[in-house]
Parts: sequence; C-alpha cells; structure tokens
Amino acid sequence: MRQFDSKLPSTGTTIFTQMSELAAKHQAINLSQGFPDFDGPSELLNRVDHYIQQGANQYAPMTGVPTLRQAIGDKLARCYDYQANADTDITVTSGATEALFATISAFVRSGDEVIVFDPAYDSYDPAIRLNGGTPVHIALLPPSFAIDWQTVANAITPNTKAIIVNSPHNPTGTVFSADDLDALYAIANQHDLLVLSDEVYEHIVFAGAEHQSVLRHKELAKRSVVVSSFGKTYHTTGWKIGYCVAPAPLMAEVRKVHQYLTFSTSTPMQLALADFLNAHPEHDEVLPSFYQQKRDFFNKAMNESRFSFTPSPGTYFQLMDYSAIKDVPDTEFALWLIEAAGVAAIPISVFYQTPPEDMRLIRFCFAKQASTLSAATQNLTLL
Repeated sequence: MRQFDSKLPSTGTTIFTQMSELAAKHQAINLSQGFPDFDGPSELLNRVDHYIQQGANQYAPMTGVPTLRQAIGDKLARCYDYQANADTDITVTSGATEALFATISAFVRSGDEVIVFDPAYDSYDPAIRLNGGTPVHIALLPPSFAIDWQTVANAITPNTKAIIVNSPHNPTGTVFSADDLDALYAIANQHDLLVLSDEVYEHIVFAGAEHQSVLRHKELAKRSVVVSSFGKTYHTTGWKIGYCVAPAPLMAEVRKVHQYLTFSTSTPMQLALADFLNAHPEHDEVLPSFYQQKRDFFNKAMNESRFSFTPSPGTYFQLMDYSAIKDVPDTEFALWLIEAAGVAAIPISVFYQTPPEDMRLIRFCFAKQASTLSAATQNLTLL
C-alpha cells in the first residue's frame, strides 16, 4: 500500500491519556486529567433519562436544539450583558474541543499565522497545523504567567490571522483582567485579527473575582468566537457538549465546518441541559465557592508538604513547585511521583513548544471528592 506522510509527525498520544493510563496501571490516585470523580446534579441526570424515555433519541438540529440555544442566550445576557441571537449567534458542539477545531478550520488557511500562548491546551497547535497554518508560540513565564502585550504586538506580522486566548487559563489558573481585554482589543483591532477565546472554565474563578469574558468587551466581541463547555460547568465532561458564540457572519462560517465535522450533538442531553439552565441559573453563581472550597481543602493539606505554591486564581487546577523535593525535569518527576507517592499529575513542560529552563512545576486537578484529595495529600506530604 502507498505510504502516507503524517500530517502531525511530531504528535503522539496526549499526556492526559498517558498519565491516566499510568495511574490505572499503578492503581494511583489520578489528579492528572481534568475531570471530576463525582457526578453532575441529579436533577440534570434525571432529565436526560426523561428525554430518552420520551423518545428524543434522533438527530438534533445541526446548530443545537432551540430551547438550549435560547437558554444559552439568556445566560449570556445575565452573566455578561451580551445580547446574542439564539438563531444565528450560538451553536452547540460536541465538546469545546470540536468548537475550537471548527473555528480554526473555518478561518485559518495555508500561510496564516496564529498566536498561541504557552503553556497552552494541547489541541490548539495541531488544529492550526492541520489547516495549513503556522502556530506562533509566545511563552508565559512563572510565577505570574501574565501576557506581555508588547511582546504580542512585536510578534504580529502581515501573515498573522488570529490570536487564541484562554481565561481562566489551563494549566496555570491565571485569569484575565479588564485591562487585558483592552490590550487584546487594541492589537486585534489595529491588525484586523480574529480572536478565539477559550472560556471553558468561565464560572470557576475565585476570591470574588469576575470572569472577564471577551463578551464583556462589546467591540472585541464583534471580532471574536467564544467557546465554552457544559462539561466543566455541570461536572459532566464525558458528555462532550460545548458551544460557541460569535456574531452571525463569523458563526455562519463556523457552522459550515461543524455540519461536516460532527453535524449534531446528543439530543436528550441538550434538552436536559436546557431545562436545568432555565430552572437553576444560580448554579453558575455558586460554582466558584464550590470549587474554591476544594482548592482550599487541597492547599491546606499541601501546606504540610515540601511542595510550594500560590493558590490558583481560577479553573480546578493547582500548580505545585517540587524543586525542594527533587531536582529533575518535570516529566521525570511526574513518572516518579506515580510510583513514589501513588499520585498522578501533569508536567507543565508538555504545554510548551520551548519550556523555560529549570522550571519545576506540575499540575494537580482538585475537582475531586474530599476523600480522594485526602488520600492524595496524605501520600504527597510524606515525600
């Protein structure tokens, strides 16, 4: 048979899959991959069963069931004072990753450059490359991992087509300020760039902070596609249901790709989510305190360890510096940690194209039951 050159020759199995497989193999506590070990709200789960039993088991409309799109629109108005047309501006997707890929596929062409901030979620780079684009990686440095907007401005070329931003940020937990939105708009507007904003952790911000969605900035929103995730908000990552929001001309192009990528998303789950969104809008409001309690529980126990850290401002991830324990690269440390402590974590260097030298950080997921976090911290404090 003809031999085909790989389109992604340097890409292998994701670190998330690798670490979860190793955790299972060694029967380690899995604080690596970002998923809860508890279920979503029982009322939401029951509504899925209701719709399955009612026969809502065929294709949903390509753009998403109307009741869910309207419920999303209502949420955007409530949370961000953003008025979206449910018919033209909102599309339900098979996970946020699909929305990201569909958007990149719709707008990135051969020769286009797309700015990506490292450490970056691992789907951005391959999606850009698969569509003929060139990722331009800008490294964010510890301890703040803040974006230097002058560095961004200096990286713009005539080929720059888009910027991908992520706040709250995976894996560092950093969050945008209103000044960040202004700086992003100034650059995007000056150079006529598309902004792809990954906001899957939008409702998981701490210390009373307000999530600075791109949708809050009315002018920036006009040139942006915003991606979110029901899995992160409702503790149902296995459902793989997300959505994206954009002005109608941009969304029309995203939908052209979406209809040939997955076409539509689980019907009974969409209907259940619509019901729950309408019945319990307060869920979004209590999510920050729900996860801050878990973060604080985890961090209080880790104060007794030799790890050092600054509490995460957002997401359900916590970075830990292990330099007082072992002076080895983070991937080596993460592998050692599984055997030495029976706990799986994610090395941060894998999120970089070129990791900073001598960085000694790993990422723990604290979206776990108290018993899971207690068992993990008992082992980690013995190191």
